[in-house]
Amino acid sequence: MLHRRSRLSRRAFAAAALSALVAGGGAVAASAAMAGGDSERRRSVREMRGVWVATVANRDWPSKPGLTAAEQRAELIAVLDRAVHDRLNAVMFQVRPTADALWPSPYEPWSQVLTGTQGQDPGWDPLGTAVKEAHARGLELHAWFNPYRIANHTDVTKLVPSHPARKHPEWVVPYGGKLYYNPGLPKVRAFVQNAILDAVRKYPVDAVHFDDYFYPYPVTGQTFDDDAAYARHGKAFPDRDAWRRNNIDRLVSGLATRIKQVRPGTRFGISPFAVWRNAATDARGSDTRAGVQTYDDLHADTRKWVREHWIDYIAPQVYWNIGFAAADYAKLLPWWSEVARGTGTQVYVGEALYKAGDPAQSAAWQDVAELSRHLTLAKNYPQVRGHIFFAAKDVATDRIGAMARVVADHYQQPARPPR
Repeated sequence: MLHRRSRLSRRAFAAAALSALVAGGGAVAASAAMAGGDSERRRSVREMRGVWVATVANRDWPSKPGLTAAEQRAELIAVLDRAVHDRLNAVMFQVRPTADALWPSPYEPWSQVLTGTQGQDPGWDPLGTAVKEAHARGLELHAWFNPYRIANHTDVTKLVPSHPARKHPEWVVPYGGKLYYNPGLPKVRAFVQNAILDAVRKYPVDAVHFDDYFYPYPVTGQTFDDDAAYARHGKAFPDRDAWRRNNIDRLVSGLATRIKQVRPGTRFGISPFAVWRNAATDARGSDTRAGVQTYDDLHADTRKWVREHWIDYIAPQVYWNIGFAAADYAKLLPWWSEVARGTGTQVYVGEALYKAGDPAQSAAWQDVAELSRHLTLAKNYPQVRGHIFFAAKDVATDRIGAMARVVADHYQQPARPPR
């Protein structure tokens, strides 16, 4: 049944949305919607409809470094307008791609994705503008930060002289052709939190957002050299892996607490690689055979963060099709739903729009309806409160019309983000 081409009628969509509201504790809103007709029903629907806007390496925005402030602003407005066009309601805007900033930060230099030169003032405030213009269009703005990546190269001298990594070379670990801050150092953890919270203090962002980068993805034949930090700070732990997981736990739990102190209405969400652990590794894990497990390889105990309700939402990147043998979308969806049950942490599913119509991908991703089937399936799981699409450039180009199909099948009516 999941492989048939299907289209939800407006009536079926409304019924599904109302059922989800009741399941999520929204019985009063659901009753009002049924009694109040179309306008009330439109106002009652709450689901995440997000899009990532990646700025690292100018992936989605700006299209290239060195554009004028007016050109950059126009491109940003076009991204927001496209989100409104597709009845999305949130933008995850990457504002700290490589230990730099897309706002005037006292902690880190201006990002080189803006002018082509790290530290050069672009002549405007991208984050401030994004928050203002998103809110003017009824969109949430989730400020997306990468906590530890410093550079996509290993030459510290390429960083602007004022860069914290040059002032504190003892914080830096080269690995896999990139530079990272060492998560095992308490001073690094404090610095990263302070750099992020500067933006939270200055702007009414709706959420702080992380993606999947904590300890770096494993690189064959290379070792992440944190020997000195482990010798100094890891004595209380049974092994290095446990110490590393604790380092990330402390970043997440500590930042969660501080966000609420600085701006109580701002939420905290994380979008990890979707496999916590395979069931063959841990009976609590998912029925998958993934080559990476966040608990073991990235030292990110994503399941714990949900169970402890340190984060307001989790957006696992379930970037595989229904029926994919090693990591089946249809198996990961119920697993994450069950993890979140009773925790207060909401699940938004990360969707691989970028794969749709890519000739390098499998046959499933050549089917215009694959993503729409994901949303249909997700309606069976009340803990799943919406979806986020990677990424803005792919929403705009919509190579085979997969996003248009999602909009036609599922987003005929507007919706507000969950709270």
